[in-house]
Order: sequence, then C-alpha cells, then structure tokens
Amino acid sequence: MLQSAAVAQSQGAPDAVVVAALLHDIGYFLYPESETSVHEGRNTEHEALGAAWLSRHFGSDVTAPVALHVEAKRYLCAIEPGYFEQLSDASRASLIVQGGIMREGEVAAFAKEPECQAAVILRRADDLGKDPTMRTPPLEHFRALMTASLKQA
Repeated sequence: MLQSAAVAQSQGAPDAVVVAALLHDIGYFLYPESETSVHEGRNTEHEALGAAWLSRHFGSDVTAPVALHVEAKRYLCAIEPGYFEQLSDASRASLIVQGGIMREGEVAAFAKEPECQAAVILRRADDLGKDPTMRTPPLEHFRALMTASLKQA
C-alpha cells in the first residue's frame, strides 16, 4: 500500500487519492480472512469493508476510490485492450470472484460514477505498486496528507 501511495503521489494524483491508495486494502487487515477467501473462490468485498471502516474518519474523496478500486479493475479490463494481461497473477485470479470483466451496461454505469476517475487513478497506482524492489518513503511521509484528509469534527 505504501508503493501504491508513492506511485499515485509521483504521478500527481490529488492528495485524497494518494491517501486512498495508501489505505485501499485496509479491509484485508481488518478482516484477514478476506485475502484467503479470494483464493477459495469467495468474495468478501474487502473494498467495501475497508471503505465503510474508513468512512468513520474520512470523507468520500478518500473512501469512494477505495470502495470502487475493484470495480475500476473490472472496468479497465473491459475498456482497455491488454489491461487484463498486465495484471498480476493475484489480480487476475481475484477478478473472477469479484465479478469478472464488466459488461457493456456495467461499463456505462461505472463511467457515470462521480469518483470513477479517482478510482481509475487508484487502480493504476495499485497495479504499479507491486514491485518487490521498489523503494518507498516511510509511512510518516504521508502523515500530513492523511491528517488533512480527516473529516472535520
């Protein structure tokens, strides 16, 4: 997740999307069975679980891209030739239990989502954030962005 945030930031993503990239897979940490269930053919919707948990402290500019990052993968597979082939093995395997490649009607509906582009930016950063040799800034580097993204009480 640090890699995804570093990629998003290096590509000039809005601050809220960088925070979303940092936190997008939090559902796997909150509900550890989520990650293994995908390999067992079950979808526990880690993205929805994580977005719901994050919504206690962050607004929709952070939580919507988190909630939509799996849909963004399905969307990009449908609209972009070669996208599926460049996915990691784990992302390809999880795609099946996450609904597969979007159909035409789903593509049109997703494209109308207000946070569609933010989710696509997050998804692309996630795809590039799987390099075991990548060096990233420490978590502390993102503290100010996270703090600025918190809901005002």
